[in-house]
Amino acid sequence: MQLIENLKLEEKVYKEKLENGMTVLIIPRENTQKKYVIWGTHYGSNESKFIVPGEKEATEVPKGVAHFLEHKMFEQENGTNSLDVLTALGVEANAYTTNDHTAYLFECTDKFYEALDELMDYVQHPYFTDENVEKEKGIIGQEIMMYDDYPEWRVYLNTLEAMYHNHPVKLDITGTIETISHINKEVLYKCYNTFYNPSNMVLVVCGDFKPDEILEEIKKRLLPKEATGEIKRIYPKEPNGVVKNYVEQKMEVSMPLFTIGIKDIPSEEKVKKHIAIEVLLNMLLGRSSKLYKKLYNEGIILAQPSLEYEFTDDYAHVLITGKATAPEKVFESLKKEVAYLKQNGLNENEFSRIKKMIYGGYVKEYNDVAETARMFLADFFKGINSFDYIDEIESVKPEYGLQVLTETFNDNNMVLSVVKK
Repeated sequence: MQLIENLKLEEKVYKEKLENGMTVLIIPRENTQKKYVIWGTHYGSNESKFIVPGEKEATEVPKGVAHFLEHKMFEQENGTNSLDVLTALGVEANAYTTNDHTAYLFECTDKFYEALDELMDYVQHPYFTDENVEKEKGIIGQEIMMYDDYPEWRVYLNTLEAMYHNHPVKLDITGTIETISHINKEVLYKCYNTFYNPSNMVLVVCGDFKPDEILEEIKKRLLPKEATGEIKRIYPKEPNGVVKNYVEQKMEVSMPLFTIGIKDIPSEEKVKKHIAIEVLLNMLLGRSSKLYKKLYNEGIILAQPSLEYEFTDDYAHVLITGKATAPEKVFESLKKEVAYLKQNGLNENEFSRIKKMIYGGYVKEYNDVAETARMFLADFFKGINSFDYIDEIESVKPEYGLQVLTETFNDNNMVLSVVKK
């Protein structure tokens, strides 16, 4: 097993790539009661066109299959539902689908191995029939309609649709009622057999474990499967620039919601750029920023907006989301502040102070077994070792921040999405 150590955090991760191609990450936490396991596949909502290893022709499936599969995995041939089985054991279990991965997880203090039995059993034993697939379409259809009624979801999705011409990140993770109507058991088995191969998966366990012992327990529960070759993922060509700079939707809200999106280009320096953007966003609209205080004092915004940077190997964007009496004023004020900083440079003391605050946030994530495990899983699928954020933050200087501000925070790539009455 490879030992990866971070001396600043006094944290260790043991990494093992098994013969079947699956990666196991073990994060030992002595004297911790909680135990957490998350098993993920590098398969999310973006993957609807791909070439199966060993085949020549591309396979195209309806939008929403990854999420549909996640729902169906709990249903077992003996009539049980694995989520119910895990809940009856007294463990907290769940699953989720993102744009680039799907994950199955549980957290517990005892009955760990019984829960591990169930998790590793249901993820390796799909059971799809014409009847249970049809039934699920109704359930997911209701979920789609419910989300359509959420202003917070609409303002987010409208932002992505305004930024992206063709990339599937603009589409709802669940698909639409129309796209899921084309899903059948053959499609589900094809996607399962392609993407749920161990060589496309990673399992992360965090808690009071002896690495060698827990690794053997995981291996014992794996079905014999051989690693497959690389899955070729096919995405449509995405042109530069955004579709439109403004989108508005009328819904019942007490105060207008807004999301400012900034379309970016993925960087080779993923971690360094991510840190720089976090610092810049806090300088621009963080709680202690001049602009936030001004907008707050004028009664335009009443709380700090959420500040995010989402990225994978093939897309990247900034999202600033909040409530405002006048979202257009927030948008214009942000553009003016960006122009001012580009012209006058970044204040070194402020840059350093915010960097320390962000570093503190990174360290805090390691206090919780669930946050730690989920972070390592999500970063792994991005080709990142989570410790890199701790190691690289010192290298992020104001000069680099200014370079990122100039390249990324471009007016032409900014969109404003608003939901108001």
